[in-house]
Amino acid sequence: MKLRAYKPDDCLTLAELFYQTVHTVNAKDYTVQQLAVWATGQVDLEAWDQSFLEHTTVIAEANGTVLGFGDMDNSGYLDRLYVHRDFQNKGVATAILAALEQKALLAEICHFVTYASITAKPFFESRGYFVIEENIVIRSGIQLINYRMEKTCTAHPHNPFVNQP
Repeated sequence: MKLRAYKPDDCLTLAELFYQTVHTVNAKDYTVQQLAVWATGQVDLEAWDQSFLEHTTVIAEANGTVLGFGDMDNSGYLDRLYVHRDFQNKGVATAILAALEQKALLAEICHFVTYASITAKPFFESRGYFVIEENIVIRSGIQLINYRMEKTCTAHPHNPFVNQP
């Protein structure tokens, strides 16, 4: 597996990976109706491309296959982190998140925020994120639950990510 920066010709692949991941991996925690409004299959590719270009976006791939992606803005907000359904629990998300956090740390950003799905919440907790609040999103009249999670690092000689609740 290698990590690399986003290129505009990745956008469609990432949109497809997002759709497939939501509809398979997240199916254990959300209803069919919730999945349908979360990932409709109608992504605005121009808006996604612009967002990926404005953010630090990391792609994980192996043998020409995109395994996952994540993006973080310049305030430390982790917008998206998705791993292909066939590559779950293989360290892909961990590698992407570590790369994003490291790039942010180099830019002196030391506070991270994300909205984690029910499915992703344990992953983020294992990476030092704390639940700040449960969040309810309404899309097309359907309620989705996620969690606002945060992580703060402090200067530490061996580990910059000594976490503060």
